[in-house]
Amino acid sequence: MRYLLQSALRSLRRKRSRTALTTLGIAIGVASVTLVSSIAQYGTSAVSRELESLGLSGLTVSASADSGAALREEELAVIASCGGVDAVTPVLVETAELSTRRYETQALVWGIDTSADEIISLEVLYGRMFDRADLKGRENVCLVDESFARSAYARANIVGKCVSLVCGGAEQEFEVIGIVKTGSGLLQNMMGSYIPTFVYLPYTTFQSSTGKTSFDQIAVKVADAAAVAETGRAILASLGRLGGDPDRYTANDIAKQRETLDSMLGIVTLVLSAVGAVSLLVASLSIMTVMLVSVSERTREIGVKKSLGATKGTILLEFLFEALFLSLFGCVCGLAAGCLLSFAGAALLQTSFAVRGDVVALSLLFSAASGVVFGVYPASKAARLNPVDALRQI
Repeated sequence: MRYLLQSALRSLRRKRSRTALTTLGIAIGVASVTLVSSIAQYGTSAVSRELESLGLSGLTVSASADSGAALREEELAVIASCGGVDAVTPVLVETAELSTRRYETQALVWGIDTSADEIISLEVLYGRMFDRADLKGRENVCLVDESFARSAYARANIVGKCVSLVCGGAEQEFEVIGIVKTGSGLLQNMMGSYIPTFVYLPYTTFQSSTGKTSFDQIAVKVADAAAVAETGRAILASLGRLGGDPDRYTANDIAKQRETLDSMLGIVTLVLSAVGAVSLLVASLSIMTVMLVSVSERTREIGVKKSLGATKGTILLEFLFEALFLSLFGCVCGLAAGCLLSFAGAALLQTSFAVRGDVVALSLLFSAASGVVFGVYPASKAARLNPVDALRQI
């Protein structure tokens, strides 16, 4: 066995350029699989962390489409009085143009209550949160996210500044009373041109500015996370007693929506990994080509070995070891390159570096299997050569 291994390594060293090119092909295939799986994992982890950091949990209650129902102060009070409800806040949403003297961007304007920070992750970095006086007086005050503050003024603390919002068809000025951090901000930093700036207004001010008299949704924080579904049914029953028809309203479990999104991201990860695996399969085909060329070049050598007593099994194993070494060398180089690039990408995006152990194991197993599978035919062809015919070859 030791002789066979040494012989296989000597044969690979004799054709260094060809060995290096074949190894490079396998390495690129393995590196692509590693990179694709790492990118998919980073994306999935980033989205999951973003959703978790937003603090979304519990329920959202909304009026059913075409039901004619509306969510107002009366419905808000009914939901707040239901058993199992820890906190509630009305939610109104609208897109608007947000601008300062030197900066303009698209914004997603949220109308919220003073208790919104108990339901969603709304961390006040500078300034203050809304108070009851702001809601009662329908004050033109707002909270903006840190990303907007840095883009507009090149600093995080812009409390006291005024911003303009084109809201409800008219331009209005609002005083910034707080700078908030919504979630981890990772997605907004990476996709700032696609994810708009978040601006928060007292919901009463929002209604005055847009003319809306009802809420888009009511967010509910449930006291017991295990009783979300039960609390949702109780809320719908209470609203049904108020309006006469519980089907006029719907209660959505946000946790289940997050699970659905996680499943979708898992499917995307699987598809991307499969695409990377195809590139590895194509690269593995080069092993068969190289080994067939090697058999043709070494026909006379095979004839000499057979005439000296080498068996078919010996010749078969020698060529199989060559194919296996080619595949494993390429796999190790590809894994090293893929991990290095993944580490560089993680450092650039300021996220944790992680390589999936199952991807590493599968890459090694696939490389070993491809070396054997694509090396079998050339090896068996070499083993079947007739010694007399082989020695006649020049």
